[in-house]
Parts: sequence; structure tokens; C-alpha cells
Amino acid sequence: MTDFWLSCGHHLLDRGAGGGLVVTDAFLKVYLARPEIVPPDDACAAERALYAALLAEPRRSVADEEIAAIADADARENWQLLVAFRDRLLHHPTLEAAYVALVRDGSHGVPPLFVNQLVHVILRNALDGVSDARVLRAAELFFRLQRVTLHEGALLAADEETIGGISPAPVSPLVSMLGIPAAANIDIVNDANADNYFERSDRFDMALDLTAGRDGLDALARAMEQWIAHVLGVAVDIEAQKEMRDVDLAWYVGLDAEATRIGDRVWAGEALDRATMERIVGLFRLTFRDPAAIREEVRGEPVYLILAMTADKTIRMKPQNLVTGLPLRHLEAAI
Repeated sequence: MTDFWLSCGHHLLDRGAGGGLVVTDAFLKVYLARPEIVPPDDACAAERALYAALLAEPRRSVADEEIAAIADADARENWQLLVAFRDRLLHHPTLEAAYVALVRDGSHGVPPLFVNQLVHVILRNALDGVSDARVLRAAELFFRLQRVTLHEGALLAADEETIGGISPAPVSPLVSMLGIPAAANIDIVNDANADNYFERSDRFDMALDLTAGRDGLDALARAMEQWIAHVLGVAVDIEAQKEMRDVDLAWYVGLDAEATRIGDRVWAGEALDRATMERIVGLFRLTFRDPAAIREEVRGEPVYLILAMTADKTIRMKPQNLVTGLPLRHLEAAI
């Protein structure tokens, strides 16, 4: 078995001529299967009628009056969010194009869960054919909150939801449909168990070694290269750095909110205390293969990417920063 991340629903989507993901009715119906959307037993007639109509025709136009007629206020809000998000997806030729437009314009009004699911399925498309389990496990940082721990000198990242049991309900209805166990043992992905990643990928139960100088950060660099090439059509090389000494942050991208704050402090000439330095998980140097892709005023300047953990040792990566934060001449979806 070499397929992975079945729960993202990539098998329900079509592919466009450029390789981008094209929305299908089957994919839209997965959103209708979400527990907050399925009408409960005591739902009003208006909500039941809307649900039935969209099950029959998922692309059907929904008038504001149809949602306003729903008696339950929480249900009205859920339907407003879902229909607005669906309309965003249908407005663009591919999910990739919809995602770029979303992060460029700001994801106001879009639940973070929906944005993460978009990243999940687009990244699955970008990594199609990748057989390196470490790269795939590193890519989970794009859409899954990580808990970091120091164990025997190694910096290990494990899925927060898996180890914490914070959400007994599956994030995706497909998880229930596929019968994926809610609980699982945690193993650190390595040469001996890498082949097992594919059958376990939807359980998110393998940890990643992010210690500087080891292959976990290199794997994350490969995943970021694939993401940028797929979503923006720009070829880059990304190299993990072993330390932050003598680094000129003339242009940098924080891969999470904490990293952005740290980068801002360094750029402003502020010395970092030891506690702050210890929150830096990874530093990467990015090189554009085609210098013409870069804005002329910063051409030749190094571009650095920073990944950090919060004071409570979590990593919440923001892959949208790789889309909006690079010094590109043009910002548009590649496919």
C-alpha cells in the first residue's frame, strides 16, 4: 500500500489539465456529512428541506432567505459558513486557486478547520508519488497541531490530538467511514518502520525527530519545496541550517506566529534571550532557481524560513505564509 491520507478525500476529486484538484459533487457531499450540518431529529422543516435539496444537488444556489428561515440560530450560522465556503471553492477552477485567493484576501469568516482541510487535500496532491515516509510525516505539520518534547537529547514532534485525546470525534467524516481507530500507539518514524507509515497515515500516530542536523528538518524542507512548486509554480531549493549564528534576516518568513515574532525581533536588532532561542525549532535557507521570479529590489538577498514552538511547546505551522510571504514578482495559483 503506497496511498496515504485517504481521509482528506483526494480520491473524490477530479484533476484538471494542469494537475490541480477540481471540485466534484461527491467531495461537496462530504461537507454535508459533517455532524454540525446533518439536521438533528428536532430540526425545523426549513433546515430539512435545505439539506435534502443540497444532497440532491450540492452545487445548487442557496438564497439568503432559505438560511434565514431556519429556526435554530446555531444551525443558521453553520449553514451560512458552509455555503459561503462552498461558493468560494466553486468560484475557482481548482482548489489550489481557491486556496491562494483565500489566503491572499484573508480567510475571514472561514473556519480554520476548513482551511486546514484544504491544505490537507492540496498537499496530498502536491506530494502524490512521494515514497519517503519522513517527508510525508513532516508535511503533517502543515495542517496538524504538534506537541514537542525533548527526549534523550532529541526534539520530537507528535500529533497533539493523537497524544492528547482532545477530540474524541473524528475531524473528518471520512475517518468514520474508513473505520480508522481513534487511539493508537506512537512510534518515531525511522528506517525500520517507514514502510508502515502508509497504512497508518490517517491515524497520525507517528512522531518526527526535529533535532537540528538530523533528517526530520531536511524532510520538512523537501515538503516545503513541493508545496511552493505545486501551489505557486516556483522552483526553490530549501536547506535546513544547523544554527542561527551570523544569519542576515534581510528577508524572512515565519512559518508560524511565534517564529514571525522572533524574526521581527531579530530584524529590529534585538538580542534574543536563551529561552527565546530555545523555541526556534528550525531555520531554513531558501534559494530561487530562477532569479527572475523574485522582486527586483530584493534579488540576491538570502531568504530564510523560521519554525518555532510556543512557550507551551506546540507548533502550529501556517503554510499560507509560504504563499504570501515570499518576495515573488507575482502571486497567483500555479494551477
